[in-house]
Amino acid sequence: MKVAVFSTKAYDETHLNKFNEGKHEFTYIPARLTKLTASLADGHEAICCFVNDQLSTECIEIMANYGVQYIAMRCAGYNNVDLNACAQHNIKVVRVPEYSPYAVAEHAVALMMDLNRNIHRAFSRVREHYYILDGLLGFDMYGKTIGVIGTGKIGVCLIKIMLGFGCKVVAYDLYPSDEVKALGVDYRSLNDLYKLSDVISLHCPLNSDTHHMINAAALNKMKKGVMIINTSRGGLVDTVAVIEGLKTEQIGHLGLDVYEEETDLFFEDFSNTILQDDVFARLLTFSNVVITGHQAFFTREALDAISKVTLNNLTALELGDLDKACLIPFP
Repeated sequence: MKVAVFSTKAYDETHLNKFNEGKHEFTYIPARLTKLTASLADGHEAICCFVNDQLSTECIEIMANYGVQYIAMRCAGYNNVDLNACAQHNIKVVRVPEYSPYAVAEHAVALMMDLNRNIHRAFSRVREHYYILDGLLGFDMYGKTIGVIGTGKIGVCLIKIMLGFGCKVVAYDLYPSDEVKALGVDYRSLNDLYKLSDVISLHCPLNSDTHHMINAAALNKMKKGVMIINTSRGGLVDTVAVIEGLKTEQIGHLGLDVYEEETDLFFEDFSNTILQDDVFARLLTFSNVVITGHQAFFTREALDAISKVTLNNLTALELGDLDKACLIPFP
């Protein structure tokens, strides 16, 4: 199958080629997929996309006119795909429902520990031969209450790690997990979770119900000085409300691997340009905020798994064996 791979980085090409074994013909395209670049899909049966590609109605229509039959997302989320447009043009969409939940969970914990013990600030001080400890005071994670929103595979991995730290964990999910219950974790309402948690970690999908779930009203229900970690999707967090929460010290620490307006920022090199996003620029001014550029997934094991599942999906689509593809159902 001829596949146009958008938003390609060197590591994508390396890992896809590693497992392809000549089964599919890839055209690697560094550009993001938008309605302006959709014409690059001409001559391909399938396209392969990532989290910041924009598969809008217009983009889908353009690709359908070029004969694209399949979309393979090399990620778990698909909130950037217009599934109604895909259904209208009978373009089948597949995804990678899981790759390495350990990668994302461990990154969330890394953000927690960095923020708590001020590792990012201590590193800079030592580099400048400034060895004063004032302002670097942390707290024991042991005995603290961790609120986990979303208890899929990533959430479960995080829960197990935090239990290993000696933390108490409370959870929220529309579909409670028997595995989580077996670990002795209590499911609580969101309001209860907000009130009880010293640290809140987000691991739920982005949809109309979860968009901006961390907003001003939610923040007002949380403990003063709460730590919030988001390694899921940027749109879960109302950034303007969070900035206000940081200014009033309602939020004591904020760790983000995702940002709601990251599409035009993350995975690109803007080191020689002026940052135009004033909201993001404001976030960067806080010493108790740590932001990474959507790298929680970025481990060797995860990239191997993403490539394998993506290739299996493409092969299943080509053979018409849809039962073996991770197919996203149409609305």
